[in-house]
Amino acid sequence: MRISGYKHYERWATANDFPVENVINDGSTTLEDRLGAVADLELAIRSRKLQDDIMVIAGDMLCADHNFDIGQVIRFFRSKQPGELIIYYEMEEGEKSSSRGIVEVCADTHRIKRFLEKPTEDLTSSRLASVVFYCLQKDSLSHLSDFLELQTQASDRSFGRFWEQFINEKQLDVFGMKLPTGFQLIGQVGLPDYTKWLTHFSSKQQDSAAKPITCRSYARVGLMGNPSDGFNGKTIAMSISNFWAEVTLVESQSLVLVPHPLNDPTEFGSLQDLFRISRKEGYLGGLRLLQATCKKFYQFCSKQGIALTTQNFTLKYDTNIPRQVGLAGSSAIVSATLKCLMKFYNITDDDLPKPVRANFILNVETDELFITAGLQDRVVQVYEGLVYMDFSKQLMEEKGYGNYVPMDMSELPNFWLAYLSDPSDSGRIHSNVRQRWVSGEPLVVEAMKSFADLTDKARTALEDKDWTLLAQLMDQNFELRRSVYSEESLGPGNLKMVHLAKEFGSAVKLPGSGGAVVGLCLDPEKLVAMRRAFQEAGCVFCAITPYNPSACV
Repeated sequence: MRISGYKHYERWATANDFPVENVINDGSTTLEDRLGAVADLELAIRSRKLQDDIMVIAGDMLCADHNFDIGQVIRFFRSKQPGELIIYYEMEEGEKSSSRGIVEVCADTHRIKRFLEKPTEDLTSSRLASVVFYCLQKDSLSHLSDFLELQTQASDRSFGRFWEQFINEKQLDVFGMKLPTGFQLIGQVGLPDYTKWLTHFSSKQQDSAAKPITCRSYARVGLMGNPSDGFNGKTIAMSISNFWAEVTLVESQSLVLVPHPLNDPTEFGSLQDLFRISRKEGYLGGLRLLQATCKKFYQFCSKQGIALTTQNFTLKYDTNIPRQVGLAGSSAIVSATLKCLMKFYNITDDDLPKPVRANFILNVETDELFITAGLQDRVVQVYEGLVYMDFSKQLMEEKGYGNYVPMDMSELPNFWLAYLSDPSDSGRIHSNVRQRWVSGEPLVVEAMKSFADLTDKARTALEDKDWTLLAQLMDQNFELRRSVYSEESLGPGNLKMVHLAKEFGSAVKLPGSGGAVVGLCLDPEKLVAMRRAFQEAGCVFCAITPYNPSACV
């Protein structure tokens, strides 16, 4: 603290019951005779005889979010010891790296690989900017004195130069934690400027607080290869706009999860009404999906070194995806919830890349809720559109995810969908196939390889727009599935729909785990009669409307 400004801070301290002795006067009176940032910190440590870990925050820095939780920083710092901690953020468009200290961070370990003080654009592609917000271990404080002995000029005694030496030259462990928010560095300005920025951030937060965030995720149909996604196979799936899950998030005083009036009923017309609803739909609505996603999201951000704000919110959801017919209704709710949380906390695609996001959604369902599932549904709901997926063992072991390729959706044929009006739990159809696959049963192992081969052929058929071949491959996909899964496991309802479609010469297969069928009928006249036959059989029939994300941009 320079003498010229010391009296102001002294008065602030007495007015706010802050110990005046903790405001350190460094004796300088002008910018030219300043000691330098690192020297000031070393002075504070010596004068107050500090012998503990310390946190350093610049006094001229405004955080764009007043709900910042500093406790998360401390917890992450403790988890990474031994090692120091630097806080960074992703620069906005227009910010230049030459005005900031830039860090290059290992995505897996969060270790800072390199620190560059105000580099030119050609020296690094990183857009991650450090701010004067650090945590240092008490055993590392001696490095400050060592640094000062080598730097005699105040202009060289900056934290940026210190970190360049500490990280780049000495190769000591320093970790990075990202704040999903921006900063405004006030710098050398007066009180009016400070007040202006403070008012700006306050009004900005008030303006945005009441704006709800609404996100949708769509149902999907597996066109080829399923269910091999859980067996290192390959699949092609497509998101459809007929059915969707929508989640709305709005900031609120406390965190509230709102039950859906139909899917999470808490009020019934009678005991008989409760009995009938429970018998048909079970006891597991969508509220558990919201809660599990929020829990997993916090856990993920804490582990990845992303500090979240302390803002609370209210979450509610709606969906028209039919339950228990294998159209990925559960994962659609999880996916839409995750989209809302990412927007609310300003989590970017770099923080949570698409392949990792699909894994996240699957883990919510499998780890938290013990739902039997594979990656296909989560991948297509993250990427959206028509997606080719390769889940080979080598890819999954080396990268942790597969190879996902969005495909051209122009001039697709007219697919149709039918589903049972009173389905059984689609999760049961997987039967004991996984155990047989794990034990190496040749029939199952070869079948999964054959699913992958069919998928590659279907990819070619789609690219060539060879709908006759695609229809043949869809039929082969079902017959292969029937050879592995018993007819008892497939269920009479599914078999009934398949047989009905074949009566009209339509290609047909299961789009998911059971309860619905997807088909391709190349004869438009037969399609009309087939629709009527399905409806008379007690099924719901609809023409599929593909969801093309590129057409919606």
